[in-house]
Amino acid sequence: MIHKPIQLKDVCLSFPHKTCFDDFNADIRYGSRIAIIGRNGSGKSTLLKMIQKIAQNSEGVQSGYVAQVIEDFETLSGGQRFNKALTHALAGLPNLLLLDEPTNHLDLHNRKSLLRMLRAYTGTLMVISHDGELLRQDMDTLWHIDNGKIHIFSGNYDDYLQAIKTKRATIEQELVRLGKQKDAVHQKLMKEQERAAKSRAKGQKSIEERKWPTIVSDAKMGRSQETSGRKKTAIKQMKQELNAKLAGLRLPEIIKPKFSLQSAEFQEQTIVSINAASVGYHAPLLCNIHLSLMAGERIAIKGDNGSGKTTLIKAILDMPQVIKTGTWIVPKQSDIGYLDQQYGTLCATQTVLETMEALLPSTSHTEIRFHLNDFLFRKNEEVNALVSSLSGGEKVRLSLAQIAAKTPKLLILDEVTNNLDSETREHVIQVIKEYPGALIVISHDEDFLKAIGVNGEYYSE
Repeated sequence: MIHKPIQLKDVCLSFPHKTCFDDFNADIRYGSRIAIIGRNGSGKSTLLKMIQKIAQNSEGVQSGYVAQVIEDFETLSGGQRFNKALTHALAGLPNLLLLDEPTNHLDLHNRKSLLRMLRAYTGTLMVISHDGELLRQDMDTLWHIDNGKIHIFSGNYDDYLQAIKTKRATIEQELVRLGKQKDAVHQKLMKEQERAAKSRAKGQKSIEERKWPTIVSDAKMGRSQETSGRKKTAIKQMKQELNAKLAGLRLPEIIKPKFSLQSAEFQEQTIVSINAASVGYHAPLLCNIHLSLMAGERIAIKGDNGSGKTTLIKAILDMPQVIKTGTWIVPKQSDIGYLDQQYGTLCATQTVLETMEALLPSTSHTEIRFHLNDFLFRKNEEVNALVSSLSGGEKVRLSLAQIAAKTPKLLILDEVTNNLDSETREHVIQVIKEYPGALIVISHDEDFLKAIGVNGEYYSE
């Protein structure tokens, strides 16, 4: 059934410390395929929920909604939970489908099935996603939440990226042109001042010889300085406006991490050795495990949803709820770093600064501030912010700062790129590429695995 346009009027979202967006107006027409993009914490999920609520009061709309975090089906993996929730949402034959980060947690098979289903879906589709493949193949309109506004772009994701790139290049070229213009005005003023000085000297001589009064010479110099001043003021104002526009494009900052240990300090040794092993809970989930990892190696653990990937990681971390058999040689817990989507190494009641001080009790305040600065925590309000108030991207950066400050022999990443915006994802890549120890990664993101230099695979079956 075709629904009438869903009208959004003066939609806004704000908190005491920030405005996510305001005065947003749009019509969602039947058959639209809209992707909502933006940084972590920009209000995407809340906007999707607001649209669902508005749609319930719109004529002819039957909506299906799948949240980013699915609390039901606790015994299932993340991918299995999503499939259950999606099946339930589609059972009502919705003509409006709202999905929040749908490709998170999905293995390759389920991911391909989802993309095929979305391409075949004929109703109105609204998706929150950072997934480049989904954005490129299945969406024709982008809503970008940025700088307190929602910007609508008609076209695919690559067109949008190219438009941003072109706009940025145009502004940067204009700034260069203004810089040259400012230099030219300055040079002209210098010449005017030089001529005025010569004229003043000549005028002084004329005054002394009583040929013409001083006021004429002073007036000529005054007019020159006034004209030059107006030009410089106009250029300064134009540069300020352009710099404001450039800042609005959010040029991503680069993290250049400094690790407490370097690769030379990791001798060629076996970091992990697992033989003839099994892992599970009440019954074995994975059997006949043989896994070896040398210093400097990087492997990805792959397998279908529910095949036991995270259970294997929990066994390496020696979590008590996992039952394991066989031979296990792994580093002691203090030599293992673990980063997952819940940022379990962070304490919600501590500040950013307190988090690092607890990890580095003998390090000076100044050194800790320099270290946090490397991970883009610079202002006092950023350093003194509670962990509970941080966005997902900020929590990732703080977790990475911990890993760099006290570098483990083994680092484990468990679906760490899920829910991350493109900028934070790039920050993770920048740090992990430089990490000098052994690495185990669970991820369905092939581009991410390639970017961080994974050179081996282990399949959980």
